[in-house]
Amino acid sequence: MADKKQNKRNNKNYDDDYNPRFRKQRKKVCTLCSDKNFVLDYKNADQLKKFINEKGKILPRRTTGACAKHQRDITIAIKRARHIAILPYAQN
Repeated sequence: MADKKQNKRNNKNYDDDYNPRFRKQRKKVCTLCSDKNFVLDYKNADQLKKFINEKGKILPRRTTGACAKHQRDITIAIKRARHIAILPYAQN
């Protein structure tokens, strides 16, 4: 009797490593790598605002989808823009 109940619950044909709680998400492609004409400029505040949140913090790689090399470039550009007062350090 218990075997029949167990069998009804586990009758789906999943792989061994399948977990229904965690779906595989599509891999993000770095926007700076994919678009060769895209030049990151610390003087362009509109461009840099895509990489900071509403509080003014720099967004992490998992959010921006940038590769490690370009995330470092983004960070440097944002810090330069903050230093010369193009971007604020914190939002009110």
